[in-house]
Amino acid sequence: MLSEDIEITQDEQYGEDGLPICDAFVIGVAGGSASGKTHVAQQIDSFYKWHNEEEVALAHANRMDFDHPDAIDMPMFAACLADLKACRQTNIPIYSFTEHQRLDEKKYLYGAAIIIAEGIMALHDPKLRALYDLKVFVQCDSDLMLARRIQRDVKERGRSVEGVLEQYLRFVKPAFDNFVLPTSRHADIIVPGSDNSVAIELISTHIRRQMNDRARHFRKNMATSSLNGCLSESNMQQLNLVTLPPTPQLKGMYTILRDETTSRQDFIFFVDRLATFLIEKAMEHLPYRPKFVTTPTGSESCGKELDTKYICGVSIIRSGGPLERGLERVLSHAPMGSLLVQSDAKTGEPLLLHVMLPTCIRERHKAVDTWVFLLDAQIGTGASAFMAIRTLLDHGVRQDRIIFVTFLVARSGGLSVLTRAFPDVKIICGAVDDSLREAWLDNYEGEGHHGGDGRKVWIMEPGMGQIGDRYYL
Repeated sequence: MLSEDIEITQDEQYGEDGLPICDAFVIGVAGGSASGKTHVAQQIDSFYKWHNEEEVALAHANRMDFDHPDAIDMPMFAACLADLKACRQTNIPIYSFTEHQRLDEKKYLYGAAIIIAEGIMALHDPKLRALYDLKVFVQCDSDLMLARRIQRDVKERGRSVEGVLEQYLRFVKPAFDNFVLPTSRHADIIVPGSDNSVAIELISTHIRRQMNDRARHFRKNMATSSLNGCLSESNMQQLNLVTLPPTPQLKGMYTILRDETTSRQDFIFFVDRLATFLIEKAMEHLPYRPKFVTTPTGSESCGKELDTKYICGVSIIRSGGPLERGLERVLSHAPMGSLLVQSDAKTGEPLLLHVMLPTCIRERHKAVDTWVFLLDAQIGTGASAFMAIRTLLDHGVRQDRIIFVTFLVARSGGLSVLTRAFPDVKIICGAVDDSLREAWLDNYEGEGHHGGDGRKVWIMEPGMGQIGDRYYL
């Protein structure tokens, strides 16, 4: 398959400068048709070229050669694979075997630390081979491959035995001998097409070793580098950070929100109110253009309107949820996406577990014109914020079009690292707290951590507690 759907830790992907410290680990797997790799073949076969009506008719008559290298859109395949290897998103085509045609819809992929590119021609193109960190060829007996192909094509693709045999003798076997088998010389490892558990274990061990060698302790590094020194007021002013004016009204609201005895009803009311203030402040940093309107009195008035092609919100689940209502009140029609960035229970390192983004971000040609309100309750170590921003950049969103909206930031947290890595990201917050300390909470059952096993946390003081829990529970 083209992309493994697994957890990604921030420490495996990016450095404190905001740039990837290593590419995704890419494995190329080749071999004959039905050689024992077909259970992961669907994604790679999506790159069959688009066919006209005449070619579709030939395909239904078993007279279309799908086993020749020219049948695969190698440039598109290489481009998509290069994007994934560089930790960027991509959209791959979807191919229908029953219709013998590439469909209009595409499959969105992002966030793989390990990528498996598999197919009969996976090792044929030198541009593809250059992208692989490990090249594997699956060797299988020809009789077994034919038996498997007959069983698969008859059962899963509605073909007749006669049609399968005709296609095999006309196209599949010659292509294997001329194009597929010769690529085995490029493989780092050749594994049998059956009874290959030992080979699979060797490959898995190699991959685990590679990933362990890349591991770092990102969140701890961000926290400790900032804990060694607290940002001064003059340094704070140099950051791309905007705080709400500390009016008596705002101080009164924060007093209510910080008070642990505040009822949940009052907490929700004032969080929603504060969220609206923050989004309204964030709106000041969007581009506007003049607009002339006619008033009910018949007069002409010159005003302003948003000068944005696309605008959306992205919430970090679920601490960013309390800010969503404020965004809905100010921009009622803005699409909303979400990211699930969760801390590892033992190490405290951030894990990106879920990505659901609006279309204007998932399609890179739109992402470059998109303004994004990124929502999270607070910035402590900054690791979750770091991963969320990096995710948007991987999709093509411009750094200067990301506006991070939050209730609190920690002066002694990861703010300095975050703003050094992404100096053009605007941060809008309501207040700045001084302290951030590391702690281990036994029997902890906080945001996204249920079961009471405990976890490592960095506590902002005086803070507002676990804002998502207080808002939703």
